[in-house]
Amino acid sequence: MIMESRYQRHIQLNEVGSLGQEKINQAKVLVIGVGGLGCPALQYLAAAGVGTLGMMDPDLVSLSNLQRQMLFNENDLGKNKALSAEKHLQKLNSEIQIQAFPFALTHENAEEFISEFDIVIDGTDNFYTRYLISDQCILQDKVMVYGALYKFEGQVSVFNYQDGPSYRCLFPTPPTNGEIPNCSDIGVLGMAPGIVGVYQASEAIKVILDLGDLLSGKLLCINLLSHQNTVLDFEKNQNEIDQITKSGKPIPVGNNDCFIDFEVSLEQLSAKEKIKWIDVREQDELPRLNYLNPLGSNVSQDVLMESKQKIIAFCQTGTRSKVFVEKMKRKGIKNCFSLKEGAKQLQEWAKKR
Repeated sequence: MIMESRYQRHIQLNEVGSLGQEKINQAKVLVIGVGGLGCPALQYLAAAGVGTLGMMDPDLVSLSNLQRQMLFNENDLGKNKALSAEKHLQKLNSEIQIQAFPFALTHENAEEFISEFDIVIDGTDNFYTRYLISDQCILQDKVMVYGALYKFEGQVSVFNYQDGPSYRCLFPTPPTNGEIPNCSDIGVLGMAPGIVGVYQASEAIKVILDLGDLLSGKLLCINLLSHQNTVLDFEKNQNEIDQITKSGKPIPVGNNDCFIDFEVSLEQLSAKEKIKWIDVREQDELPRLNYLNPLGSNVSQDVLMESKQKIIAFCQTGTRSKVFVEKMKRKGIKNCFSLKEGAKQLQEWAKKR
């Protein structure tokens, strides 16, 4: 049979065999976030023969993604990640069912989509979505396989496995906006998400097979610079879980639109409009936009209070500028906005003025 030939190396394992491979072929796994973590996880799960493989991501493939998201190539630039991944994975394994969802997970659709799968792999890079995944997995008794990155480091864990601890048991208090930077702000070694994503796929297969020592109640910390792998134990916090189950719905920790009143897009700006720009990046970050005469993030509050011009802060991705503007708004500076786009797009826009 074609299946036996494809999965022969699995079937040869005494711990897997034909029955184990059949479990894999019947499993349903949803990967939320088709980025640095999601790409390697999807490739290995598809190759392993996971019967139904879903992927959700609203983002488009950009050139900077290719440094670590090996599922894509230059022909995918500008295309939706989920749809591009679907195309490539179908070529890898035509025997499985692949479902692409080219949009974001929200409080409105999370219950419906997560209910269709057995396991959810968290490949996200924002806490709004991560806590939403966690809460829905608690409510629906689904396993969540967690992965996270920081420069040269990674973390992996398994939540809600056989009544085990949840994500909120490990991280009960969400960080404030901008408190923990993502790889868009600080960078990441391209191999780090590959390693963590493969770990996530491995844990998902072990959950399906009920095999080996799972990372339930354990946080695996990987450091590629020091070659040190550390496993930290943590316990179930029933109070955190009860808080979700009693509410009967996910508890918001902020949302993707929480700064919408603070943001402005380049498309909304007039070429003739006078703007006081604020660059909240570090001095060594490129490109420099000195011809816009931007102020630094250490600008005096009095200067901003007295300005009659529209004040727009910018950074590399629009993340740190949101945090800066939020602080300014709290200090009573109302005519202050965060640029939705990053410095590179601003540079291109400014050259056309």
